[in-house]
Amino acid sequence: MKYLSKVIGVLLLASFFVSSACAHFKLNLNVRIIHVEHKADGLEIYMRLPMPYLVADLLGEVDSNGLPNPAPYTTNRMEEGKLAHYVDVKAIQNSLDEMKRLIHKGLKISVNEEAGKLEVDKVYFYKNGTQSDLSTLEEAKASFDKANDLSVFKNEVYVGDTTIDVLLQYKSSSAINEYGIAYTLDPKLPNQDETANVILDYSPSGVQVFRERGLLLKPILITNSLWDAMITFIKEGVQHILDGTDHVLFVICLVLGSLSLTRLLWRVTGFTLGHSVTLSLGFFGFVPSAVWFIPAVETGIALSIVYIAAVALLPDFIDSFKREKSEVTVVVVTTLIGMLHGLGFSFVLQHILNVTSPNIWQSLLAFNIGVEIGQLFIVLVTLILLYFVAKIGAKAEKTTRYILATGSIVIALIWTVERGSSVLSAL
Repeated sequence: MKYLSKVIGVLLLASFFVSSACAHFKLNLNVRIIHVEHKADGLEIYMRLPMPYLVADLLGEVDSNGLPNPAPYTTNRMEEGKLAHYVDVKAIQNSLDEMKRLIHKGLKISVNEEAGKLEVDKVYFYKNGTQSDLSTLEEAKASFDKANDLSVFKNEVYVGDTTIDVLLQYKSSSAINEYGIAYTLDPKLPNQDETANVILDYSPSGVQVFRERGLLLKPILITNSLWDAMITFIKEGVQHILDGTDHVLFVICLVLGSLSLTRLLWRVTGFTLGHSVTLSLGFFGFVPSAVWFIPAVETGIALSIVYIAAVALLPDFIDSFKREKSEVTVVVVTTLIGMLHGLGFSFVLQHILNVTSPNIWQSLLAFNIGVEIGQLFIVLVTLILLYFVAKIGAKAEKTTRYILATGSIVIALIWTVERGSSVLSAL
């Protein structure tokens, strides 16, 4: 219960800081895509990133009107008591020198841990939703073959709704096999630590896709190794399930309700099979595209916690002659619930990968492996804790199970109401 209280406290505290930060600079997209093509004389880099990453921390001093001097290529004004930031299209049309300087300052490419000469070639601005796809190298090249249409910025566009595409050149006297990528600017944006970075490396030996979360203040090493690329997606799968409080609570309750290792094995296997199937189906789009669908899945996940926590509370009330049949029912339902959770995982993966991206099955498999590792870690930790509590006495173990299961039900019911209201509003 103490753990659950901490979780709730952290969530409330995080929501306070996020809402406060959003009053300054919104971040409606936190995905960065980087395509790197190997050349005989270095690297050609195509990068897409949200505009706030470059300008959010560059507000000037407050003027006589009580407004801070705007960041480069932006204007600002108060709206409903909050500071709103808009793209300054005239500044873009006049000169891109300052923006190129910011990009050059932020992105760092190093070979053998030594930074080399990086040149910014082109910079394009897009309102989110108007940019072309950037899933493959061919699409990245095609996006720079035409003039940048800035007409969309004649109507005011929020900086948080703006994406920037950049073409860069890294010159070298010889071909490059391995290199590091880092991003040194710290815009202090809400959720910037959750930034989804996807680096696609096109070397003569093949294509590798790397995934890293956060600002990249520490360089990520890009190599030709298949394993190096897969491990980044395995890490993401582990981190995703450990960060997802609803998934963690479900697995904990799954362990609480399994009175033997055999039952636990069957339930975990069913859950794994279920979410493995729908993770792939959901990622490739074989699900409804209606607005209500995602909140409906999230509501179902919350209800699944209520169900599996109730199972953890009720096994003593199941008659012995019905127990075997009841266990089959629980395994079947757990498999179906796994399918719900798999859809939840797929929605996350859709934000960082496109179905047309290279090596898609490799990345999908690695992410799924990571989810399984994270799930097994939760199972192991829960079993160890219950083992030590059982050393105190049977009553202490039973009380602990009841407290954890009851607390999970309360939290899940709150989520059910919140998420259910999102479904109704979407209908």
